[in-house]
Amino acid sequence: MPIIRVCKQCGKNNRIPTKHLTDTGRCGACKSALPPVDEPLPVAREEFDEIVQNARVPVLVDFWADWCDPCHMAAPEVAKTAANMAGRAVVLKVDTEQNPDLAARYNVRGVPNFLVLYEGRPVTQQAGVVDHKQMEQWLESAIPAAKV
Repeated sequence: MPIIRVCKQCGKNNRIPTKHLTDTGRCGACKSALPPVDEPLPVAREEFDEIVQNARVPVLVDFWADWCDPCHMAAPEVAKTAANMAGRAVVLKVDTEQNPDLAARYNVRGVPNFLVLYEGRPVTQQAGVVDHKQMEQWLESAIPAAKV
């Protein structure tokens, strides 16, 4: 199941296989470079499972809800993390109101709740607002030193 990305040069949609979200590709229409994903991707269960299974890098998941003020406060930090870690991590946003099954799967009892997965397995999980530096540290420490 590919993820649709819009080319910033020509505006055309491009289907990107989930295993290539951290790669630099080319737009199918104008051939401009498509950089690695540098923003949080809102996902439902199907996209979530596909990305987590195929990711070659750590995945940060932001479990959030629209009614949650702390979630809105954390959103700019999540976006900054996605931009700073582009090519080295993938950042996902899961709306817990629309995806309660995913929240239940990872025992999310309060939002915001952050989860780092590597090779499909949970590495770190924490509820509450944190800054982008903390999120980036979680992502960087998720990869064993031998794999760097």
